[in-house]
Amino acid sequence: MAQADLPKGTAVIGQSGGPTAVINQSLVGVVEGLRGGLQRSGHVTKVLGMRNGVRGLTDGRMTDLTNIDQAMLDRVSHTPSAALGSTRDKPDASYCGRIFESCRELDARYFFYIGGNDSSDTCRIVSEAARAAGYDLRCVHVPKTVDNDLMGNDHTPGYASAARFVALAHMADGMDNAALPGIKINIVMGRHAGFLTAAAAAARHEEHAGPHLVYVPEVPFITDRFVQDVASVYDKLGRCHIAVSEGIQDKDGVAIGALLMGEEKDAHGNVQLSGSGALGDQLANLLKAKLTPAGGKPPRVRADTLGYLQRCYPDASPVDAREARMVGVHAAQLAAEGKAGVSVNLVRKSTIGPNEAYECVAEHQPLEAVAAKTRHLPESYIKGHSDVSQAFLDYVTPLLGALPPFELLE
Repeated sequence: MAQADLPKGTAVIGQSGGPTAVINQSLVGVVEGLRGGLQRSGHVTKVLGMRNGVRGLTDGRMTDLTNIDQAMLDRVSHTPSAALGSTRDKPDASYCGRIFESCRELDARYFFYIGGNDSSDTCRIVSEAARAAGYDLRCVHVPKTVDNDLMGNDHTPGYASAARFVALAHMADGMDNAALPGIKINIVMGRHAGFLTAAAAAARHEEHAGPHLVYVPEVPFITDRFVQDVASVYDKLGRCHIAVSEGIQDKDGVAIGALLMGEEKDAHGNVQLSGSGALGDQLANLLKAKLTPAGGKPPRVRADTLGYLQRCYPDASPVDAREARMVGVHAAQLAAEGKAGVSVNLVRKSTIGPNEAYECVAEHQPLEAVAAKTRHLPESYIKGHSDVSQAFLDYVTPLLGALPPFELLE
């Protein structure tokens, strides 16, 4: 499409879902991409940020980003969490009506939404409703999610930084476990996909370093087998370090955390899993009960839930920061090319392997290919029922950035 055929008006940008360490890189990338393209050509006359996503759009709470200073943008880009605030609102027909009313009032013609699965679905709903209403609104989804579960992506912005945190946390916690032996359980984010929990395996800096066991949602979690796994490692090493996904499921696909924590759900129908330590406590109590010898002393068992700390820790992966900025710029470029109803995706061009010269580019796919769909940890990345494969480690290592070297005394 020639630029002469593009609509003229306002560009609106929102952030949605759980914030990350690099989501502001994507926000800044969109702003920079618009400046170098649609603003320069005169097709975008104003750039507005939605405060708390579509909720702020419908409430009239907007931040003018049109002429914001580049030095300010650079500082924002290195700041974790969502600079515009976030939301988990999911538009229904009535909500979409209010969105269009707000877009018409602002003369909005370009709609950029930065987020994960639910956010891509929101973008799809808005895009389809605009088309049905005959309103020319060019919607582009910009990916982010620490869960790394968006279809069509090698990985998603936000994941590498969270994975780096998980790896570093397990490196440190594993050393603690070695110094004061016992059984330690860490609960890691991941509702349906095990990518983030699997990253804990990157903490293994020597033969007996933890985590010794890794449990992901893609493999049915059997409590008796879990007890046997722990007992086997504990008998061999005198300690056991364990990474467990918050989304582990039984053989019938029922989330164990949901069974323990009740049915509290968000606006998208997702059971709340990250706001409680119940899963870790329950697993710790199980091990104490099963591994205590008759008349003997229970083993030392502790559990931590890493929780929201994983999302925005201010030590972003350099690869993640660069790529999060890149997908934002690419989103603005897609709009300048006349694309609408699309989602940016990251595609790895290099071969995955231990000596990989890493290369990844931004492309795009239809919103329908990603919206409300979940990508799972591939079977080739899983080893048995309680570990990940070397193929996964080859996949994740280039994303993390350099990890600190550790040394042990003989």
